[in-house]
Amino acid sequence: MVSSNKQHQGRTALITGSTSGIGLGVARAFAAEGANVMLNGLGDADEIETIRASIESDFGVKALYSSANMLSPDEIAGMVAEAEEAFGMVDILVNNAGIQHVSPVDAFPVEKWDAIIAINLSSNFHTIRAALPKMKDKGWGRIINISSAHSLVASPFKSAYVAAKHGVAGLTKTVALEVAEQGVTVNAIAPGYVWTPLVERQIPDTMAARNMTEEEVKRDVLLLAQPTKEFVTIEQVAELALYLSGTGASAITGTTISMDGGWTAK
Repeated sequence: MVSSNKQHQGRTALITGSTSGIGLGVARAFAAEGANVMLNGLGDADEIETIRASIESDFGVKALYSSANMLSPDEIAGMVAEAEEAFGMVDILVNNAGIQHVSPVDAFPVEKWDAIIAINLSSNFHTIRAALPKMKDKGWGRIINISSAHSLVASPFKSAYVAAKHGVAGLTKTVALEVAEQGVTVNAIAPGYVWTPLVERQIPDTMAARNMTEEEVKRDVLLLAQPTKEFVTIEQVAELALYLSGTGASAITGTTISMDGGWTAK
């Protein structure tokens, strides 16, 4: 994943929800390109420190960690300020933090709705609001919102998640238009099902509940909506994030790019 020119050498990337899964893959991809990184997310403190230290040792960059709660606008602003104090500014912002809850809308717990909207949508607003001034001052910045196929289509029993992701698509367009002449691009990546440890851990319970084999669960449950019947990989999402932050993508802004094996083509 290391490019020959390391075009992000010396830049800083802040990635929310980056202590595992997609976010960690994106953080390591930017570190491999020479960017310093600010990690954020949940997990065991010792494990997070191991992750942070490994990024520094593997790629020769600086890596910091913020425990900022994505439910707290003040903590989010503090995280951005900490990155700016340490590295000068946040050149690349990747909003990846997210949670999910599945329930019929008339039984959807209010606190779950509020948390999903706050973390999956409002936290993007708060990070962008905090990081954008210095991007505008510098005349360069890249904002990438990790969205979902559910920013374009809906599924039953996921009202909060679908509403939040549709909101991310609108936020992406709006901010892109506001900064279109200031050297800052704003885009969203909309993956389908991505093969992550979280998804992998769901398979045994689903096998038992539905009396299915592992392959049947993957093909007929998890990948039912994806025509390719293949998971998106963390590496593929990270590669697209790198591309959107590079010189070749400077004309791409205000768009949501599907990476879903054909899901939203139907």
